[in-house]
Amino acid sequence: LVQEESIPVPKGIKINIKSKIVEVTGKHGSLKRDFKHLPIELYLANSGHEVRAKMYFAKSKQLSMLRSVCSHINNLFDGVQKKYEYKMRLVYAHFPINATITNGGGTVELRNFLGEKRVRIVNMLPGVKVEKSAGTKDELTITGTDIDLTSRSAALIRQSCLVKDKDIRKFLDGVYVSSHGTLED
Repeated sequence: LVQEESIPVPKGIKINIKSKIVEVTGKHGSLKRDFKHLPIELYLANSGHEVRAKMYFAKSKQLSMLRSVCSHINNLFDGVQKKYEYKMRLVYAHFPINATITNGGGTVELRNFLGEKRVRIVNMLPGVKVEKSAGTKDELTITGTDIDLTSRSAALIRQSCLVKDKDIRKFLDGVYVSSHGTLED
């Protein structure tokens, strides 16, 4: 009849739930996420040290969203505590791809992809920064607190450099995500 999932709130994080809008504040800023499209109950229990998601009369397919909501909220916790980081490598066989970061880490310009003259400009989504990594050549680092916006920015960069009308098994040029995870302090 009733199914419940609970997740503990980590130390040093303020959380606020009001009519299925979850707001999480930590040392890297605050994130907000709206769960109004789901038929669940979200509330703080255990004097604010625990988030509980509750659902009544659900079939097993519908119960899967309880776990999803808990994962989303955990991702919010990780984001405001540690930040997410995606590392991307510039891969090329012949023409070196030239990446320029403009707009204070808000935009990437990719030049000379497969020797093309066109400049590919990729704007990062709000709250996401991109930089060239100091140690490794041809590597971009994308950081942000919101896992969705960070991973989508990485995807936008990857999609900007797709090889058209060629055999992609042979032409492996492009910008690929090499690793991703949370930033350890």
